[in-house]
Amino acid sequence: MNRDVVTMSSQKKVSSGNTTPPELAGLASPLNDQQFGALAQTVSELSPQQLAWASGYFWGLSQNQAVGAQTPVAQATAVVSTKPAGKLSIIFASQTGNAKGVAEALEQEAKAQGIAVELFDASDYKGKNLAKETHVIIVASTNGEGEAPDNAIELHEFLQSKKAPKLPNLSYGVIGLGDSSYEFFCQTGKDFDAYLSKLGATSFIDRIDCDVDYDAPAAEWRAKALEQVKEALSSASEAEVVQLPVGAASAHSEYTKQNPYTATLLASQKITGRDSGKDVRHVEIDLDGSGISYQPGDALGVWFENSSDLANEVLAKVGLSGVESVEVDGESLSIHSALVSKFEITAANPQLVTKFAELSGSKKLQKLVDDKDKLREYAGNTQIVDVLAEKKTKLSAEELIGLLRRLTPRLYSIASAQSEVDEEVHLTVGLVEYQKGDATRYGGASSYLAQRLEEGGEVKVFVENNNNFKLPQDDNAPVIMIGPGTGIAPFRSFVQERDNRDAEGKNWLFFGDRTFTQDFLYQVEWQKYLKSGLVTQLDVAFSRDQHEKVYVQHRLLEHAAQVWQWLEEGAYVYVCGDATRMAKDVHDALITIAEQQGGFSREKAEEFVNDLRKAKRYQRDVY
Repeated sequence: MNRDVVTMSSQKKVSSGNTTPPELAGLASPLNDQQFGALAQTVSELSPQQLAWASGYFWGLSQNQAVGAQTPVAQATAVVSTKPAGKLSIIFASQTGNAKGVAEALEQEAKAQGIAVELFDASDYKGKNLAKETHVIIVASTNGEGEAPDNAIELHEFLQSKKAPKLPNLSYGVIGLGDSSYEFFCQTGKDFDAYLSKLGATSFIDRIDCDVDYDAPAAEWRAKALEQVKEALSSASEAEVVQLPVGAASAHSEYTKQNPYTATLLASQKITGRDSGKDVRHVEIDLDGSGISYQPGDALGVWFENSSDLANEVLAKVGLSGVESVEVDGESLSIHSALVSKFEITAANPQLVTKFAELSGSKKLQKLVDDKDKLREYAGNTQIVDVLAEKKTKLSAEELIGLLRRLTPRLYSIASAQSEVDEEVHLTVGLVEYQKGDATRYGGASSYLAQRLEEGGEVKVFVENNNNFKLPQDDNAPVIMIGPGTGIAPFRSFVQERDNRDAEGKNWLFFGDRTFTQDFLYQVEWQKYLKSGLVTQLDVAFSRDQHEKVYVQHRLLEHAAQVWQWLEEGAYVYVCGDATRMAKDVHDALITIAEQQGGFSREKAEEFVNDLRKAKRYQRDVY
């Protein structure tokens, strides 16, 4: 709860007469002159820290009086103190919304236990306020190659700076979210843990580093953490604690990852040419009657089922028939059903390879396990069924599921604006497809949406808000959009939204793919927008249409002077697509443009681009 407090100089004394102190002039007051004067006199003698506590104290008292009909147990207790109130502050560093979801669950669980709690977006939290806290939990995801999420860049940098305060009185906990397939697994969580510890804070619970199937371990950690926080706040002297009223956790009626909406597939249409080397689908899903709303830049989470044929192939590799029974979440079902609906059976990961190397005794896999870089590369380019094929090994049903991660939904950038399509949501889905010997391997979710789910079929979905990838509030601001391949998806929604808002700002799109004739996604739409003037400029890079390959970063550099002019006019830059190569190359191109056109040193150019990110004028949705 952020409440405004009025601070006054301690050197000024206020009479108890009819004179209103200048600091409070203009504020409507329900107090009489005597009460007002007494309050002003008291306030003038309090430190900022004491004022912050007092605002919470008075708020708590007002709530007690407002809920006087409740039983004494349900009412808040509040006592006078000269120390800041003990409470729990939760800060989330989130790129796609997963960390935010975990933080919100933690907040609701704390409220349900009567713990005084505040929830903060990292971008809204001032690092110096950590010195005023008693208990803090940071929930942090990791972006790109070990980078902090966009909303946490400033806090992350502040805690490394000389301005960071010493924190001897702070107790903290950290939940890290990440993907162990990447080298810098949960790096942001590890960073925050290290920074707080170095500043003198004490960890009241060990940090947890959660993998992609984080729900169960995160829930267990939250329960332990809240138990310790509640005990610490309760055991503190009453003069230090202000506990807010106990109330039921607020109900969330919207559909979520845990409670998805069962929607209907309206269309799955191929939008690449007949001779294209890629199969990209335009997918339309009906949300009629759901009440679901979304904004351009958000993602749609899709729960999918695995291929039954792939499940059979996996079972055959380890000598199982498929009828063997396993227990999942207290439910008994066949191992075949479990593989179809409960476990990840497409993408491998380093942990699976490591475990199977031990179970199988494969010398090839063990050699990979001993080299972390080669292990990550192998796991990232090999499906589970092909890992199991490395050495014929019989496994029990329990051993098999012990190798596997739980199935998690896939997130797709939304390719439509609700102002344009109403109760529909559109996606741009590239089918993951490649040859492995004589077999064709497919991505789990992409093949589900492109091949196995028929029009009219049901699909479970939810919206994942992405506040780090949003159009500027100023409709006059210029926008530069860089989205090769399926990275074009959110920019289709951006342009639809700006069209429906009659936004006057200029729009510049950079798009790239393999060939003009086969891979120009939504070509007719973009040409229409260009002709109408909605899209001010369109620059394309088709890598295979000439001898030397050309990519979007090359087009950026070709138009460096104009890009710089747009930036000077306040343009916002958006990048969507591949994180490993394209996003890095575009980032380097922007630094080069700042260096060349702005006359900066390389270091100053990097600082300039970083400042654009902090100002949310450079936003990325990369994967």
